[in-house]
Amino acid sequence: IPTNALMEKLHLKYEQKPWAETLKLVHFCMDKPPRRPVSNPVDGPLLSCMEKIRRTLNAKSLFSVMNRLESLSKQKGLNSHVSPSGTACYITSDMFYIEVQLEKDGKVMDVKLAHLGEAPVVKLIFCSSLPYGLPHGLQLSRQKDYNAFGKILEDLSNIYQIPGNSEMKAKGYLALQALEKDLYSMSLQDRTEDVSRVTEVLHGKVGHLVPRTGGTPLNIEFYISPYQVLEAELNPDSQVCGAKIVVTVEGTDTLHRLPISPLIADFVTGEDGSPAFLPLTDEFSMDLPACFLLKSHQPIPMSSSRIQIADLKLAPLYELIVQSTLKEKCSEDLSTHNFCFFVSLPDCPKHCYFINKGSEKSDLAGALVSKIPFTHPKCVPGLIEVLRHQMAYNTLISSCVSAKHINEDDSELLYFEVTPQKNTSISVSFPHPMKDNLACVVIDVITSREIQCSLHLHPEDPTLNSSDDFISRAVKR
Repeated sequence: IPTNALMEKLHLKYEQKPWAETLKLVHFCMDKPPRRPVSNPVDGPLLSCMEKIRRTLNAKSLFSVMNRLESLSKQKGLNSHVSPSGTACYITSDMFYIEVQLEKDGKVMDVKLAHLGEAPVVKLIFCSSLPYGLPHGLQLSRQKDYNAFGKILEDLSNIYQIPGNSEMKAKGYLALQALEKDLYSMSLQDRTEDVSRVTEVLHGKVGHLVPRTGGTPLNIEFYISPYQVLEAELNPDSQVCGAKIVVTVEGTDTLHRLPISPLIADFVTGEDGSPAFLPLTDEFSMDLPACFLLKSHQPIPMSSSRIQIADLKLAPLYELIVQSTLKEKCSEDLSTHNFCFFVSLPDCPKHCYFINKGSEKSDLAGALVSKIPFTHPKCVPGLIEVLRHQMAYNTLISSCVSAKHINEDDSELLYFEVTPQKNTSISVSFPHPMKDNLACVVIDVITSREIQCSLHLHPEDPTLNSSDDFISRAVKR
């Protein structure tokens, strides 16, 4: 039946029906569980249509807000019920509950979260956007964002995705709390009052830490590129956002010894200045079918020689870095078979970079890493340094990548070939400006904060007015 004819039939059928009766019928259909699986193609369009209607409706009244909250709870596999007064909605699971207090006109008054065995506390978990670095105790945003709220419900449920009964899941939550407290203690250990966020990101033991709020996991910002550092210096009001990871706990098939109580006491440090941890005795730890994770929203190309994680698919590291950079810099699907890119710089001839992705040799192989498992808080500073080092290396390679891989004008082009060397070294070859031979600069990314460069020329070619120290300082900048 044509759509217009179908809509006309529907109009004729229901034009004599009162609106309250139609509304009741719609709610009955929405609350009735489907007889077939959701993936069934017959039910799929109907359920998709219902969800679009829910999202499109501008929920302003108390009734419509309650309806949206109940619908959202069902989507996330949670229970919900309305208080006898009709102004509070309770979203519950076996391990936590959320209380949403509303006014008569549908405005949100408070959102309280309580984990199993804890008293409810007001949490900022129902808002459209969080300003950078919000602390725990800020008031609830009045602007309702159901997508963000749904994501937080998912994050809360994911905390308890640990095999076992409620007691075992509660112990997993205690382990996560203990880890978060130790990470926060480490972040305070060498922090001064006047330290900037950029300095904390690049040099802090655990980067710049934003504590967990409700279901939003603890967040660590651990790397900012040199270009972003420059932007922050030139425009102090800008909120440059670097690479981030979140800290969480996840169920596993095997048991791991995890702390269920903080292990850092009274900021005691060892001889090397690192924090001193209490031993993993039965009092402070237990075997759980879980482990801690550092998770990245965007997979990070990592060298296979720098981190060992099981079941990773290996590929040439440069190929992974180029593909990840292209995915960030342009939305279209660009072919990278020739790895040739054109970069325009101010007051300078256009650069053409050919990136030699190397071979399948083990020291040049890599993998896309989105989560790193660990079992002890002392592992985090070392993992942060590994991630920073890799990000500095990736940033250097990605600076040669652009969305433009076809050049219309070949005049005044400067050609460069970027080739991977062992570990985190790069060689950049280019024509000598005064001779027909090639010159080469070898760049060694020693750490995320230290870079060494060395210029290599043919013995018979004239020297260039650039010392190794000058090139190193220029590249680092």
